[in-house]
Amino acid sequence: MLHLRRLLQPFSSVTTQGRLCTRATDTMSQVKVISYEDLKKVTGKVPIFDVRSPEEVSNGKIPSSVNIPVDEIDQALKMDPEDFKKKYAVNKPTPGDDIVVHCQMGRRGARAAEIAMAQGFSKVQNYAGGYKEWSEKGGK
Repeated sequence: MLHLRRLLQPFSSVTTQGRLCTRATDTMSQVKVISYEDLKKVTGKVPIFDVRSPEEVSNGKIPSSVNIPVDEIDQALKMDPEDFKKKYAVNKPTPGDDIVVHCQMGRRGARAAEIAMAQGFSKVQNYAGGYKEWSEKGGK
């Protein structure tokens, strides 16, 4: 029974019509958001992962950002550091490193942040304004 409790610690339980159901705790919904102004301050200093498609990125990107499409982020963060560097040309972050993710308008960025958090990356922030806001504000 103790072993089962350990497995269920990341989940909360809810009783619905006599049945015990589990749901993910708020950990996944606690994605931190970084503002445009704060992103400008850290650009070039922390890894910024652009989780849009390569086609979207070809139309413009935030300086120093690295394209890792949202459907690849889970496997990318599980990669060996050497393989990560070969594929993405940057050092793989460690779970304690600051990381920023973004997409076009925020939704895929939030999903990427949730994926990273589920893998133990605790200092992930989503730039919810995305490339859309960055480009509208002149990216300055």
